[in-house]
Amino acid sequence: MTRIDSYEDLTDNIVDWLKDYYYENNVKAFVVGVSGGIDSAVVSSLCARTGLPTYVVCMPLESKFENSRLSDVHSKALEAKYDNVKRIEVELFSAYDSLLKSIDWWTEKGEYTSSEHANANTKSRIRMVTLYQIAGTVGGIVVGTGNKVEDYGVGFYTKYGDGGVDIAPLADLYKTEVRELGRQIGVIPEIISATPTDGLWEDGRNDEDQIGASYEQLEEAMETGAGPGLEALQKFYTQNRHKIDPIPTYKLEV
Repeated sequence: MTRIDSYEDLTDNIVDWLKDYYYENNVKAFVVGVSGGIDSAVVSSLCARTGLPTYVVCMPLESKFENSRLSDVHSKALEAKYDNVKRIEVELFSAYDSLLKSIDWWTEKGEYTSSEHANANTKSRIRMVTLYQIAGTVGGIVVGTGNKVEDYGVGFYTKYGDGGVDIAPLADLYKTEVRELGRQIGVIPEIISATPTDGLWEDGRNDEDQIGASYEQLEEAMETGAGPGLEALQKFYTQNRHKIDPIPTYKLEV
């Protein structure tokens, strides 16, 4: 599958698109959460290349150590290379722990048990709130890091978490294309070759563990309607339609 003739041209086009949006909408800064993964590394690098104020935000929250380390390495390298980049680190475990403790009275009644999935999504939503607090403070916008498979194929993101963004520069690129773009713009090899993971689970499970198919298999299924990833694609697309489709709205009959 070849959709991109020149990654150099693609880089220039996305950077120009970001700059156009910035000036046309009176934006004061780009705010990007960096996780140590390829998507956020590419987005933050592209924002840095605009020469416009860019805040890269590290938010350790029970993340796998390797994710946190790569996030640190990448964000510090960007800050050192680009005068327009400022790195911010916000420790969020105390906020997350406080939130869970505040609703213990509810779960302790025995009517409900703590949901591991709900806890993972809460981590993502706390990060979203953090990014918007920073964006609101500096007059900026939150730049999304989702790719085409996650955003429109399987809905593999947290609603009002990492899906809560203002613009999405990578949402029409497949994961393999994002990875190649990262290689072309100088993202460190460790991030390019790292196993994709959302870093939200205490057991360190990766994306393929959760989805049951690789990104390459999902991309093949999206392009051809066939292949080993088709079953997983159909399953996740169906169960995540509430995230992918516009919010249902009651229409007044007049």
